Amino acid sequence: MKISKNTAEHYIWGQQCDGWHLVKREELSVIHERMPAGTEEVRHYHEQARQFFFVLKGVATIEVEGEVIQLHEQEGIEIPPRVPHHMMNKSGQEIEFLVISQPTSKGDRVVLRD
Repeated sequence: MKISKNTAEHYIWGQQCDGWHLVKREELSVIHERMPAGTEEVRHYHEQARQFFFVLKGVATIEVEGEVIQLHEQEGIEIPPRVPHHMMNKSGQEIEFLVISQPTSKGDRVVLRD
């Protein structure tokens, strides 16, 4: 079945960020996300889910186990289970990216406090 942001299930998270479920299954999740300038998610890890972040638009900043990495358009990074990470938009423009999780990250997130 054909899917797009226009037809996908939409949700709002964090500080005015958007997500669209392109694939929503227990064994696989693909989400198109949008983060306005200056927003960020909380630092966390997943017990079982392996994730791949792929930037579609803009420059994303992701902290992985204390290392800060900039991801430009058409760049991505894989995050294994139990590895702390933190996605941020430190740019002055909105960013869009895909988050692919296997299995789904729903109910699998452990929030870390600094």
